Amino acid sequence: EIRIPFQEKILFEDEHLLVADKPHFLAVTPGGQYLRETLLVRLKVSTGIDHLSPLHRLDRETAGVILFSKQIQSRGAYQSLFQTRQIEKTYHALAAHLPLQSFPLCKSSRIEESERFFMMHEVTGVANSETLISVIDHRDDIDLYQLQPHTGKRHQLRLHMTSLGAPILNDQFYPVPKPVGSDDYSKPLKLLAKSIAFIDPINHQKMEFHSEQNL
Repeated sequence: EIRIPFQEKILFEDEHLLVADKPHFLAVTPGGQYLRETLLVRLKVSTGIDHLSPLHRLDRETAGVILFSKQIQSRGAYQSLFQTRQIEKTYHALAAHLPLQSFPLCKSSRIEESERFFMMHEVTGVANSETLISVIDHRDDIDLYQLQPHTGKRHQLRLHMTSLGAPILNDQFYPVPKPVGSDDYSKPLKLLAKSIAFIDPINHQKMEFHSEQNL
């Protein structure tokens, strides 16, 4: 199994939650060619917590904040926050400047699985995905975007940026999938789960966590 040469960091831990800052290229859970070199297995080994379980998804190519449940008894309470959309997620992304587009804008579309393995696509029909997109910084012909998804479809942010004409830099899937091969560690997908916020269902306090990484 190939060693992923990037290290995760634990940002926060209490009786019920563990919050990690995931590097690019590290899968969250075992699958395919990755077993030990996944965030879940690494954290189980380093913490000794056998019941650790991720509360949401984060693509292998995406870096940033991800929540884990430490206790089976309280897991459902945290999972319900995601199911009822009580979680505020903010992502950062680097993509081409769109001089003809006004921001902020709310991008919505219908996303479904495509015939291509693991890929999604936009189709006509009632929208089932929504992202609030704004520009944080201009960097010549590249902009730093803030993406706030109101839904959680697979590859939603990557598809929405592509459909606007600004695919996220170094995307291996969209708009055209690249040949499967070894990862280029010098060209990570420029997508970062920058922060996550919610009202804790156990202690009823506002919780907010920020990635220490930047694009």
